[in-house]
Amino acid sequence: MRRYIRALLLCTVFAVLSGLYVYSKVFYSDVSVRGNGARRAFIPQRGTGARRGSAVRAGPQKPRWYNRYIMRQSSQMEGTRNRVQSSPKPTMHLAVVACGERLEETLTMIKSAVLFSIKHLYLHVFAEDQLHASFMEALESWPDFLRLRFNYTVYSISFPSENAGEWKRLFKPCASQRLFLPLILKDIDSIVYVDSDILFLQPVDGLWDFLSRFNPSQLAAMSPEHEEPRIAWYSRFARHPFYGRTGINSGVMLMNMTRMRSTFFKNDMTPVGLRWEELLMPLLQKYKLNITWGDQDLLNIIFHHNPEFLLEFPCKWNYRPDHCIYGSNCASAEEDGIYVLHGNRGVYHDYKQPAFRAVYDAIKQYSFGSDPVTSLLDPLKEELLKTTHTYCGKSHTLFTKRLALSLANMNRKTTHGR
Repeated sequence: MRRYIRALLLCTVFAVLSGLYVYSKVFYSDVSVRGNGARRAFIPQRGTGARRGSAVRAGPQKPRWYNRYIMRQSSQMEGTRNRVQSSPKPTMHLAVVACGERLEETLTMIKSAVLFSIKHLYLHVFAEDQLHASFMEALESWPDFLRLRFNYTVYSISFPSENAGEWKRLFKPCASQRLFLPLILKDIDSIVYVDSDILFLQPVDGLWDFLSRFNPSQLAAMSPEHEEPRIAWYSRFARHPFYGRTGINSGVMLMNMTRMRSTFFKNDMTPVGLRWEELLMPLLQKYKLNITWGDQDLLNIIFHHNPEFLLEFPCKWNYRPDHCIYGSNCASAEEDGIYVLHGNRGVYHDYKQPAFRAVYDAIKQYSFGSDPVTSLLDPLKEELLKTTHTYCGKSHTLFTKRLALSLANMNRKTTHGR
């Protein structure tokens, strides 16, 4: 009799555990998006086409900005239903990652991208969950004439379950998320990734156009880490392989993700090529004690072994303090002005490089709809004249040369668009 009771108890326990297992699988399948991809994404749509939003994760309960979004969406649905089918807008995809105290900085980057761009933008914002509502509230508060220029999706930070914590802590919080964009955004062909401390002084379109310059082998484009090997970090201090003479900087990165997903990469770990998703973890395990700049170092190692896959673009597309802190050394910026400003080392938020901070503050403080010359360019020029005691400040004309053209075009676009 006791044997039967024990058998019955064991069967009951197994049945309960099996039920819990099945329930957990069903639950997590409901909240997951694309397997190991980003989870809990909010996708508000805007534009002249279909404007449907879908929330995998519900935001705050009907805040004011959400009600405005619903009202604007409903007001255009009727026109959308009656629209004759037309060719879709050419769209550029732009990705950024924001963790910690990067909300305002990321919004300022997005502001610069949207203000100057010509073609329609789709923004892919990867952020910690506590930042989602703040991003959506800010973007939905922008005026309609600006919101018509872009759509966006806000994603949760997502890493492979194996060693997720290690990936998240690599170099800066969440910075290595960029390595997994080809695996998360499986339906996107190509994308521009930028760090949150980027400012566009020229339309994103010019960077996007590099895709048309790719030869059949190239699948990514970045700028050199430095122009002068004698003072470059990688050529002096790196304890791992790196690309070219001075390495590459991944703060601005153009990717043909279709090619990245299908290519086999040569490496120094196996005699056969590895796909992107097979390469990343072994590479981290081999070099994690030898890398300083995290995922950027891993990219340098990958393209050291596969230089034919990379297109270099000039330093004017990724202009950093290193290009002027010891004297001007970016020839393309000297000739054409700065196209993309990269305020790494926190220079937007301290006074070590006041020229960089002046540009950041000018764009952040610009009010939508106001005259861009009198409200942005002229005050910026005055602030830059106060920075000439620094090496970067001595090159202050580079900071406004291209920006002035972009603002003039923006002014004409805004006037005609209203």
